[in-house]
Parts: sequence; structure tokens; C-alpha cells
Amino acid sequence: MNHKIKMIGFDLDGTLLTTDKKMTSYTREVLEEAIRRNIIVLAVTGRPYSGIPKELREFDGIRYLITSNGARIVKDGKFIYERLLPVEKARKILDIFEEYDTLREIYYDGQGYAQESSLKQIEYYIESVAMAGYITSSRLPVPDLREKFEQENRDLDKIQAIFRYPQDKTEAWNRINALKGVEVTGALDNNIEVNSENVHKGIALLWLAKRLGIKKEEIMAFGDGSNDLKMICDAGIGVAMANGIESVKEAADLIAKSNDEDGVAQIIDQFVLNGSFEK
Repeated sequence: MNHKIKMIGFDLDGTLLTTDKKMTSYTREVLEEAIRRNIIVLAVTGRPYSGIPKELREFDGIRYLITSNGARIVKDGKFIYERLLPVEKARKILDIFEEYDTLREIYYDGQGYAQESSLKQIEYYIESVAMAGYITSSRLPVPDLREKFEQENRDLDKIQAIFRYPQDKTEAWNRINALKGVEVTGALDNNIEVNSENVHKGIALLWLAKRLGIKKEEIMAFGDGSNDLKMICDAGIGVAMANGIESVKEAADLIAKSNDEDGVAQIIDQFVLNGSFEK
């Protein structure tokens, strides 16, 4: 059955953006053409709203953004949907994170906060200079993250930790995954991201599509990491990046070239703008 694509959702890191966190001119041109054809184009990312690149927040024709793994949906810069992590759950998770050598982050109202001392030593947690630069430029540093958490004492967008040692991540993942009422995922090899139960990119994308009168089979979604897996499965056409993890590639309908080879733009150009996809 041929699908007419009316919505295109894409992850950012490892997907739309290159390794150095750039959007190429070809990708921009393809997105602009899709928008001209009245296709809804949006980022679907684990990043908080404050972490969305300015060029995407101000991209003419991109009105919607799904952020924090689906915890918040933004329309024209305003939140129209939120599914938050209860503070009691977040406290238990923060307790676990604090037992390991981690760079911990908490997110409120589309803004991420991190311990100032950890941000100053980010090279211990993030090898990629581009990723480290993104984190340090988009998080607000606080002297004591636990103190900030207790002062806020309210539900969160999500909570995250970046682990210095892989074995610690594995152990912490198993402990957190055993808790009830949470959604555990990650976008990096060494991080854990936790949202409230039944909060993920796929659910948020389908919620927005229903609001806009778009059917599941009319959605194309792109991703590379574990936090993209459910979105890839929920979309009518799921596209994995060549640089993606195996579970995402196995679940996908198509495999795109890597994020450094304009994979997203090439698939949109070939199958949406200049052809059709038969599933």
C-alpha cells in the first residue's frame, strides 16, 4: 500500500544533525521543500526545549517540537502537552544515580540543570567535543543539584545521568528498570534517561498526529538510539540511521545513510518528495 506522508518526525543527535552538531545546507533545503508541500516537519528529541538549536526553533514552517523524549510538546514556542515524572519517583532515581560517578541532570519547564562541578569536568563523562559543548552550553549550572531538586520539589520533565564507567550504567539501569511507573531509555552509550511511565517519543508523536488529523500510516520517523525505538515502531514508516543501534535498525522499514551523509534528507528527497514508499 502506498502511503502519502503528511508528517515527518526526526531525532536530532545522531540523526538529523551531523556528528559536529550541524545541519547541512542540503538537509535544510529538503526540509524547506517538504514544508512547502504542507508536510508537518518536526524534531522529536530527548533534548529539552532549551537544547533545541536556534536554527530549528526559528526554522520557518516548523511549528511543533517534541522534547524530553515526549514529555513536552511545543507549538510556536509554547507548551501544549506535558507528561511529567512524579517527584517521588525522581527522588528514588536520583538516590541511585548518586551512588555512581555520574554527571546528573534534572529538567524543569524545558530547561536542564546540572551540577556545576561536574560540568567543569565534563571530559570525564563525554568524549565527543561537540556533544560536550552542547551540554555545557544548554544546561544551567547549579552549586548543588540535590539542593536544587529539593527546592523545586515538583514533577520533572525527565531526569538523566551520564556515567563515567560502563559497568555502573548497566547495574543502575537494572535497578531503575525494576521500579514501577517509569520509562527508562538512553541516547548515548553511557547515559540513562528516565521519564514517567508511558512517556516516549512514539506516544507523543501519535498524540500530535491525532490532534492534526494525521493517520499513523501517514507518519515517517527517523532515529538512531534506544530512545527512538518505540517511535520507529509506532510510525507508519520507521527509518533507522546507518549509524544507529542494531535494535533500531532491526525494527525499521528503511535504513538511511548515516547522519554525516545526509541520511534523513536523502530518504525524504527520494521517497517523499520524488516518489512513494510501498510497505
